[in-house]
Amino acid sequence: MAKGSDLLVAALENEGVERIFGVPGEENLDVVESLRQSRIELVITRHEQAAAFMAATHGRLTGQPGVCISTLGPGALNFSTGAAYAYLGAMPMVMLTGQKPILTRRQARFQIVDVVASMKPLTKLTRQIVSAQAIPTTVRDAFRVAMEERPGPVHLELPEDIAAEDADGAAIIPLHPLDRPVAPEVALDRAAAMILAAERPLIMIGAAGNRPRLVAALSAFVRRANLPFFNTQMGKGAVTAESHLYVGTAALSERDYVHQAIERADLIISIGHDTVEKPPFLMKGREALRVIHIGYLSADVEEVFHPDAEVIGDIGETVTALADRLEGKLAPSPELMDLRTGILERLSEKAHDDRFPLTPQRIVHDVRAVVPDDGIVCLDNGMYKIWFARHYRTQVANTLLLDNALATMGAGLPSAMMAAILNPEKRVMAVCGDGGFMMNSQEMETAVRLGLNLVVMVLKDGAYGMIRWKQAVDDFPDFGMTFGNPDFVLYAQSYGAKGSRVTSAADLLPKLDAAFRGGGVHLVEVPVDYADNITVLVDELRRNALGDELE
Repeated sequence: MAKGSDLLVAALENEGVERIFGVPGEENLDVVESLRQSRIELVITRHEQAAAFMAATHGRLTGQPGVCISTLGPGALNFSTGAAYAYLGAMPMVMLTGQKPILTRRQARFQIVDVVASMKPLTKLTRQIVSAQAIPTTVRDAFRVAMEERPGPVHLELPEDIAAEDADGAAIIPLHPLDRPVAPEVALDRAAAMILAAERPLIMIGAAGNRPRLVAALSAFVRRANLPFFNTQMGKGAVTAESHLYVGTAALSERDYVHQAIERADLIISIGHDTVEKPPFLMKGREALRVIHIGYLSADVEEVFHPDAEVIGDIGETVTALADRLEGKLAPSPELMDLRTGILERLSEKAHDDRFPLTPQRIVHDVRAVVPDDGIVCLDNGMYKIWFARHYRTQVANTLLLDNALATMGAGLPSAMMAAILNPEKRVMAVCGDGGFMMNSQEMETAVRLGLNLVVMVLKDGAYGMIRWKQAVDDFPDFGMTFGNPDFVLYAQSYGAKGSRVTSAADLLPKLDAAFRGGGVHLVEVPVDYADNITVLVDELRRNALGDELE
C-alpha cells in the first residue's frame, strides 16, 4: 500500500530530483523511509540554513529547483534566511517541512509554529498539504511556480499524519514545458530606434541576464550589436570579461571606476536588471540619461531606476531580435572605449603588491591565477566582495557566485559545497571572511563526509570588515567590530580536513595550488589587511574615482 510520503517521493523523482539536503526530524520519518527506498540521495547537513543555501545554489546553477527538508518549528524557521536568499536572488528552490498531525492533537501545541504564515513574505508560494491525494498536483505546481520567471523558493508543509495516509490510486502529474512570452514587435522597434539614435549607448547586464540558458544569446547580442557593456555584481560572467567591449563591473552604486563610463553614456540598455540588487548606478539627477529595460517582467520603478522604455519577454529571444535590427549599424563610442582602457588599467594596480598581511587586490590576482576559466569561486559576504566583483575577470558564466541581493553572511561555504557536488571535475573554492565562515563552519564536516574536492580560503582580519568600512565612510569611530578567532588550521583538521596557513604574499599562490592538487577539503588561512584600501574607498566615494586623468 502506497502512503502519502511514497507519493511525495515519487512526485519528486518525476521532477528529476536527485538529492535532498537537510535535517529531518520526528515529523519526517515517513518521508525519510520513503527516501531510503528511492533513487533520491538524502544529504544530511549540520544546520538547516546551510541546507537551504545548498538547495538555492542548485537552482542558481542548474535552473532546476533544489530541494531541502526540515522538521517543524525550530528546524523550519532555520530555513528563513535561506528562503530570503533564494527569494531576493531569484533562485528556484522547494522547501519541505514537517508538522504535527492535523487530524489529532495528542501533543497539543508543542513545537507548533505557523510556518506557512511565516513563509508568506519569503516565498512565491507556501502551502500545507492536507490530503495525500493532493500531493502530486501540489508538487507539480510547486516546481512550476519555483521555475517561472521570476524564479524563487516555494514551501510545502507535510503533516505527519498526511505523510502516513493511504495514497493508493493517486496518479503522478506529467511534466509540461514552460514557455515564456515573446516581446511585441512594436517594443523591439522602439528600442532599436532609441539605440540607433544614441551617441554613447552602453549595455548593462544584471542578475536576470545571468541565467544558464542565456549565455549564448547575450554573448551573440554584444558581439552583433558591437556595443560596450558592463555588468552588475550578479550579472558577472554572463558575457566573458575578455571581450574587447567589456568595461567593468559595478561593485558600488556610484563613483567607482566603471562609473566614469556610465556617467558619459546617454543611453543604457539594461538587460535583466533586478532592483532587488544594490543599484549599479543612480538615475536621480541625470535627466539627460535614457534607459531601456529588457526583462522577463516589467521593471520595478524606483527613485534611482525608472526606464524610458521597456521590452518585456523572454530575454534570449528579445536580444536576438534586437541584434537582427542593429547588426552592422553601430560602432562603439570612441569616448567610452578610451575610458575602458583607463578603467581596466586602474583595476590592475596593486595586483602584485608584496605587503603582508595581503591586500585584497593581490588575493584576487592569485586566486584568478590558480582557478581555471571554468573553475568556480563562491563568495560569502564581506569587505573582499567589492574587490572580487571589480577585479576578478570571468570568462564563463556562473563561475563567480556572489550574493548582492540579500547579501547574507554564511552562504559562501554551503554554496561552494553545492558547486563542488555538481562539478566534481572542476576546481571549486569558497572565499569567506573569518566572520562569515564561522556562521556555517560546521558544514566542514558535511563536506568531508561527502568526499568533496573543495578549497576554503578564510580571510582573517579579526573584524566585521564591511561594517568597519561603513563606519569610516560615515565618520564614526572604529568601535565594536572586532573579535577573536580559533586556530583555523587546527579547526579544519578537527573535522578531518586539511589545513594550511599563508605566511607571506609569495606564499599564497603556491599554497592555493597545492591545496587544489592535494584534493579533498582543504582550508587555507590568509591574513588580510583592508586598512589602506578602506581609506582609498572612502576617498573614492567622496570624489570622482579617476579624477581628471581621463577627461
